[in-house]
Amino acid sequence: MTAQAPVDSPAIGVLRRVFGYDSFRGAQQEIIEHVIGGGDALVLMPTGGGKSLCYQIPALVRHGTGVVISPLIALMQDQVDALRALGVRAGFLNSTQDQRQRRDVEAAFAEGKLDLLYLAPERLRAEATLRLLDRGAIALFAIDEAHCVAQWGHDFRPDYLELSALHERWPAVPRIALTATATEATRAEIADRLNLGAARHFVSSFDRPNIRYRIEPKTDPNRQLLDLLRDEHAGDAGIVYCLSRASVDEKAALLSQSGITALPYHAGLDSRTRTVNQARFLREDGLVIVATIAFGLGIDKPDVRFVAHLDLPKSVEGYYQETGRAGRDGLPATAWLGYGLSDVVQLRKLIDASEGDFAHRRRLAIHLDSMLALCETVECRRVQMLAYFGEPATACGNCDTCLTPAQTWDGTIAAQKVLSAVYRLKRERNQSFGATHIVDILLGKETAKVMENSHAELKVFGVGAEFSASEWRGVVRQLLAQRLLAVQGDYGTLALTALSDEVLAGRRQVPLRREPPRAPRARSAKPAKAVAAVAAELPEAAAGLFERLRAWRAAAAKEQGVPAYVIFHDATLRQIAAELPSTLADLSNISGIGEAKLTRYGQQILDLLAAGESE
Repeated sequence: MTAQAPVDSPAIGVLRRVFGYDSFRGAQQEIIEHVIGGGDALVLMPTGGGKSLCYQIPALVRHGTGVVISPLIALMQDQVDALRALGVRAGFLNSTQDQRQRRDVEAAFAEGKLDLLYLAPERLRAEATLRLLDRGAIALFAIDEAHCVAQWGHDFRPDYLELSALHERWPAVPRIALTATATEATRAEIADRLNLGAARHFVSSFDRPNIRYRIEPKTDPNRQLLDLLRDEHAGDAGIVYCLSRASVDEKAALLSQSGITALPYHAGLDSRTRTVNQARFLREDGLVIVATIAFGLGIDKPDVRFVAHLDLPKSVEGYYQETGRAGRDGLPATAWLGYGLSDVVQLRKLIDASEGDFAHRRRLAIHLDSMLALCETVECRRVQMLAYFGEPATACGNCDTCLTPAQTWDGTIAAQKVLSAVYRLKRERNQSFGATHIVDILLGKETAKVMENSHAELKVFGVGAEFSASEWRGVVRQLLAQRLLAVQGDYGTLALTALSDEVLAGRRQVPLRREPPRAPRARSAKPAKAVAAVAAELPEAAAGLFERLRAWRAAAAKEQGVPAYVIFHDATLRQIAAELPSTLADLSNISGIGEAKLTRYGQQILDLLAAGESE
């Protein structure tokens, strides 16, 4: 455990005065003091763990301007607005500005009138930007979303490869690279590509105990999604991820037609529509965004109550980062994933057809195998996910496999029937078919395709009457996950693997996961180990005041044209409602109220509280 910063340290002074917090969390203080002292750092910290403070506070303590390189062009305005609301002198330079706006920001930087300057990485390719930075005093370089430097990462940005030159041009300026997701191998790649070989590594726990992880087979995805939103998250803000643009449009329309305010977001929409939809999601309460993974990087909305995946993510890293956009405020949140046999087949096909050499395709296959293992595990989901990042853990009690333990069964005979059907089609007929046709043969269905190909004559025809079609599809899905079956060709036909012979010969047992029955879930269900679950519960009188504070915040945010959380987070409003401060001094003790916000909003809040008492 790191020692807390001394009371008179510059870092703790800035934390209290500017941000309104009394103490640092986790490794924040050690990282901040290291960078203030001029050291380089590579920081891995989960989404919602407070990464931004790790460079914002050193930038405010050190002489000069902190330069933040970020790929999040669409969010820079909101990031700068949030800092300005705290009294921090912040600006940004990116392609969304006109010439006058850029000139004003450049002049402020050169004159030493900025505490923080946000830049898109591609701007550092321009000699004019480099000359501008030479004109000012630089406190530090912060490289945000540093996993973008990883060549095979899920959001590779070639512009990041140029950032290794920062140290060569400004050797005395400390650099801090930050990301929420990286395995040990990815960390090594980040350090190598950014020339951070001598940097200290700070790796925080990847655990987000307030998020409840649930993974279940897709049976009727539309109904499953609507049940999740209506039964558990009515009126909540959330993100629904889909693999394709067409699916995004379809699901957004479904939710809208079902009375749920939902907007699509994907690369096929024009830039104005994407910008408007993202802005509405950030600024409005209770809105659902349906998106491809093009959405979400750097989203700082703290009150996202759920993230739902309707298609299988390609890697555990991607899944972890996407689900991490839920519950940034520490309150209970849900990460739900529905996946099926078609997801496995589709992703296997994409890997086979992907560009790149054999080693690249093998890396993609390993990522997918790890994701499938997470889906099919009968152990604690959180333990398995944290183990992927090299972090030991014990059963969490707050995921579906802990709350409703799954059972395993000996699926060897069932596996032999599937594999035998694939084998006989290939050996006796020189044919290959997909999972649907294999299941039809096992069930003895006399479909047109079965009869046309005389497959009713096969020895395996009708040998699978003990299971339903959906149960057989589950068997096939798990055989693919265990690499006892493979997908081949453009049509996703099934083929045996090197491991199949062991099963057919009876030398290998095949344990399979039995899905627990789907139980009705109450809207009031809360994660058992949520960090702030108690804080989420307020007495009736305080709950009413909390809603009035939210209404005031919404009006203030609309007037200023900023997201509501830029004014105050829900957690701050909850504390106000519970403690009922009566003076500005009392209000200054509320977490999240620094000097600038106290000056700007303090009297308005006290007046609102006084009006409530007189009602």
